[in-house]
Amino acid sequence: MTDDDREEEGCVFEIALVVPKWGENRGDEREGAHCVDILVDELRQKGFIVERDVGLQNEFIKLAASDDVIGRAAAALQFRKPTCIGMDLPFEWEEATAFIRLPDGSLFSWCERFRCYNHIIYGIVNTRESAVVLRSDSKEEHWKPGESLLRKLEAMGIVKEVFPLHDEKKRKQLLRSWAMNWADVTQQPIDDICAYYGMKIATYFTFLGMYTRWLLFPASLGLAVQLVDFGSLQFAVLPFFFMSLISWVVLFFQFWKRKNAAVSARLQIFNSASSESEYRSMKTEPSLSRFPSEHMRKQNSDRIKEKANFQREEWFSWLLRVRNDVFVILSIIFLQLPFELAYAHLYEVLGADVLKFGLTAVYLLVIQYFTRTGGKIAVKLIKYEKFDTAENKTNSLVYKVFGVYFMQSYIGVFYHALLHRNITTLRQVLIQRLVMSEVIENLLENSIPYLSYSFRKYRAVRNKVKRDKGSSTGKSRTFTRVEKEYLKPAYNASIGQEIEDGLFDDFLELVLQFGMIMMFACAFPLAFAFAAMNNITEIRADALKLLAMMRRPIPRAEETLGAWLNIFQFLIVMSICTNSALLVCMYDHEGNWNLSPGLAAILVMEHALLFIKFGFSRIVPEEPAWVKAARMKNASQAEQVCTRQLLKSLSGDEKWFEEARFQESKKDA
Repeated sequence: MTDDDREEEGCVFEIALVVPKWGENRGDEREGAHCVDILVDELRQKGFIVERDVGLQNEFIKLAASDDVIGRAAAALQFRKPTCIGMDLPFEWEEATAFIRLPDGSLFSWCERFRCYNHIIYGIVNTRESAVVLRSDSKEEHWKPGESLLRKLEAMGIVKEVFPLHDEKKRKQLLRSWAMNWADVTQQPIDDICAYYGMKIATYFTFLGMYTRWLLFPASLGLAVQLVDFGSLQFAVLPFFFMSLISWVVLFFQFWKRKNAAVSARLQIFNSASSESEYRSMKTEPSLSRFPSEHMRKQNSDRIKEKANFQREEWFSWLLRVRNDVFVILSIIFLQLPFELAYAHLYEVLGADVLKFGLTAVYLLVIQYFTRTGGKIAVKLIKYEKFDTAENKTNSLVYKVFGVYFMQSYIGVFYHALLHRNITTLRQVLIQRLVMSEVIENLLENSIPYLSYSFRKYRAVRNKVKRDKGSSTGKSRTFTRVEKEYLKPAYNASIGQEIEDGLFDDFLELVLQFGMIMMFACAFPLAFAFAAMNNITEIRADALKLLAMMRRPIPRAEETLGAWLNIFQFLIVMSICTNSALLVCMYDHEGNWNLSPGLAAILVMEHALLFIKFGFSRIVPEEPAWVKAARMKNASQAEQVCTRQLLKSLSGDEKWFEEARFQESKKDA
């Protein structure tokens, strides 16, 4: 039965396990069953629908699961899901009718299903009293009692990879309604994106669409400033443009926070979290000691020790982070900064355009090595730090890597703008970075995955031909759908897949573009038009990359921009300072930096814009009123339920103590 036939029957394979393609000695009589056969039997015992697909180089074990299998795993993971009464409660499979279903009628989102798949397949352990022999073509291993089967097979090199599969029906629908739909260049089916890819990718495309739509205002204003002659008012055009720009960007991020809160509230149904400690039943076992006073003394002693351990861990983690941050900062200052300044100086003194072009080409090649090395070092440093949550770990990595890219992207531009005060060269560098770099990066971003996929297909076919050469039993095979997906590149970050996925590179590209157009806006107002055109193309290019050129990414549940939002805010403050300095350079032709009335006005304007930056953030509420009201209602209902359960638990404990005292008095009598 083909994959299309399965999908017509409602069975969609969502996960694939990659194992080697075994030889003819698979069925020999050695002691023990073949490890892959044991794995398949265990998966079927867990309730999965299993189908084995033999490819040219590997074998693929495809998995599908019913709502019953996923529901019991969700109950074990204590997913917190919205109910019909408006409260989010821990999921119970026996009470599934009390929970709200998704718009397509299903009970679980893709993010929830993926976590349940992982929980089940990695939770397969040996429940026997003795070890089980796992046999492969080359060796034998023992699967010990209580040991995870999948972890064991991964350590043996049998299971090469576990990856999610595309749902062809939904993928083609998204291709039509999203990647290939140019009717409205900034509107996107965010609900469908969230349902298919998860909340984090949906948040990225929501931000990219809103940012691109809002960019149309400064792009139009920049075109007018650059192309229209305002006559006697020309001297006031750039200050007016600068003030309008800062007001625009501050309002944009305030309204983005509102939109993010609204979208998160609307899409929360797709993003239920595991609640291992929250909303648990407040019923507890009776006191561990028959004597409450002794039990309380023991609890107080444990609390003191626990507090001391927490304080020790807190300060130790802080010192580790400070050490790593200092290492990154010193590396940037003493290694990357001299290299960047040397390139900027040589670019300034070289006269021939051919030499400048050659210098830039060498610089781009070398800087790629610098930045990738810096990113990998940051990843290694993060491993030695301790964090409370995975989000804090990701944020620390983002800050460290951005420091490297910030120096690489902007130090040369600062050199031309503030030291040499060469506005003409500055505009050339900005055009080069914005136009050439964006075009080349988009081409590489979309061509490299396709070239990588084509090369892996070619290598697979060539290896198959070599193995079958001279063999009369060799049969020609075509690539199956699951094998084609396996050959596609994974959606990983360029600095490594341990912590972040491919959105790291997409956000980094967006942040660097934002910094370039904002910090040097007065020198090149046309930059906003270039950025708007690039982002319109970027939306569809990124959509096509995800749907056609990459494997289906692992869903992530983050609902906000995280550390990236703080970086955007930092760049806004930097843009106020740099543009004020640019205006001074452009109006102070003599270069004596005297505080004439015009220059004094620029300094006053800088302080006024800083006030606008921090003042507007208090004028526009970050959360819509309906979101706040719904959140408070949910919290109030949860508090009432927990209060009732706590009171019942306390009443039950009191009755237990009274009964224990009564029994004790009877014994004494």
